[in-house]
Amino acid sequence: MHEASARRPEYVGFWKRVLAALIDTLIVVVVSVPLLLAIYGTSYFSQTQQSGAFVGVWDFVVQVVLPAVAVILFWKFRGATPGKMAISAKIVDATTLGAPTPGQLVGRYFAYFVSILPLGLGLIWVGFDHRKQGFHDKLANTVVIYEDGDDLA
Repeated sequence: MHEASARRPEYVGFWKRVLAALIDTLIVVVVSVPLLLAIYGTSYFSQTQQSGAFVGVWDFVVQVVLPAVAVILFWKFRGATPGKMAISAKIVDATTLGAPTPGQLVGRYFAYFVSILPLGLGLIWVGFDHRKQGFHDKLANTVVIYEDGDDLA
């Protein structure tokens, strides 16, 4: 057995994951706002306020599709989003502690909606669960652990 795999992983808790999410959100805003302004001009914000919905197809692409693709690609190729990388965390399969499958990653992304819908309970659950899993982690069979420089799998 590999020496590193014998160690128990250190799960990343609620507040560190909140910090990672804030970093990721800031990055999305810094990228998406200039794109939306380049596409729609300064009238974009008044159009959004009036309609309360997406202004057009590019609004949907920039706000929904691009972030989803970016997050899943970061998870696949880096094991974490920039926010999680900033706190030295990574997403792994809960059973093997190896890299999750692409199916797990896509499922994890969409399972965020399950975590958010009941008043955010599935996200808050990270603070109470013994392995610090939110509902999205449980549904995708993933955990978020600290990366200590050694490959745990």
